[in-house]
Amino acid sequence: MDLLRMAPFYPVMIDLGYPSYLATIMGAAKVIAAGVVLPPGLPRLKEWAYAGIMINMIGAAASHLATHQALSNLIAPAIFAGLAMLSWAWRPPARRL
Repeated sequence: MDLLRMAPFYPVMIDLGYPSYLATIMGAAKVIAAGVVLPPGLPRLKEWAYAGIMINMIGAAASHLATHQALSNLIAPAIFAGLAMLSWAWRPPARRL
């Protein structure tokens, strides 16, 4: 959705004051992270992908807080961060470093 500059993420990024080209960078990073996290293998690269996902979600939450937006805007980043943490914690032992 970031790559295509679609709602709801793109308008929120613009509303937070980020430049429009950041959507392309973030969208590409998200596609790459999904391509690393979903298939089996590449355990070290997966660790970096999960770290990137968490940095993205923490940054989203911090951006909402810094611009004094409603606390309800923290729900989506918190849910995605929680899902990433669960995915990381519940992966099979064979896929851990």
